[in-house]
Amino acid sequence: MGVRKHLAAQARKEAMKNVVSAKMKGVPTSPRKMRLVADQIRGLDVDKALNILKFSSKEAARNIEKLLLSAIANWQAKNEDSNIEEAGLYISEIYVDSAAMLKRIQPAPQGRAHRIRKRSNHITLILDTKDQSK
Repeated sequence: MGVRKHLAAQARKEAMKNVVSAKMKGVPTSPRKMRLVADQIRGLDVDKALNILKFSSKEAARNIEKLLLSAIANWQAKNEDSNIEEAGLYISEIYVDSAAMLKRIQPAPQGRAHRIRKRSNHITLILDTKDQSK
């Protein structure tokens, strides 16, 4: 590898040191319902987001809370020498994509049938540190 590429790779690696992601695939909830909860916590500090998710009555909040705790654990594994409180972690990105759809048939009157679409989704959550973004 050339010197220029090597230096660029090192700079990219250093920039991504504080960025951590976690993914949850095939969650059996409609993406529309999941996005309502994801929009509430986008851009918030980790502590504040955990409080919002813990006291939310929506079922989607339970899955996103699990994912957020997983992302925090990933950050701790990557930065063993750092402290979470001092790092200033926040949710830089969270997005919900639709996944596979189970298609079922519901019998309807006069020999017809209605289609039922049971939707699922993929959630991606990316954490970053405040001091690095400024």
